[in-house]
Amino acid sequence: MGPSGERAGRVPPAPRAVVARVVAIAADLLLGSRVEATLSAAGHDVTLSPALAEAPLGGAELLVADLDGENPEALVGLGVPVLGYYSHVDVATREAAEAAGVDLVVPRSRMARELPQLVDQLLGGEGDSPGGDSAEGPPTGESPSPPA
Repeated sequence: MGPSGERAGRVPPAPRAVVARVVAIAADLLLGSRVEATLSAAGHDVTLSPALAEAPLGGAELLVADLDGENPEALVGLGVPVLGYYSHVDVATREAAEAAGVDLVVPRSRMARELPQLVDQLLGGEGDSPGGDSAEGPPTGESPSPPA
């Protein structure tokens, strides 16, 4: 038993403050399934779609989209926050997504590593400001700057 009376090795999951209806758009079913499983485990209601044109968007509170297969300009006009991810070597995709106004733009590796935190950031309004984020941005977990 640990000091708090819990069995060692069993740590209860942290409660999620925000649970949302998320639409994940990914033509790569393996990656899309990973996004779906990760967000479902975090308590979100996730629908996976291979393309924006086929996605059931009614009631969606967040889109998580693979920018390799979707036009960033089409994603931003839907009225919900968008987390877009891209191949870290594809600078043109990142720049196009940021210019289009995708709320948070991250490399695929960061998305895979920090997906629940990134979703919470977008839904809770914490962290980076809208307009994009890149691999060079501040690491997740830093406290946001106090309001001026």
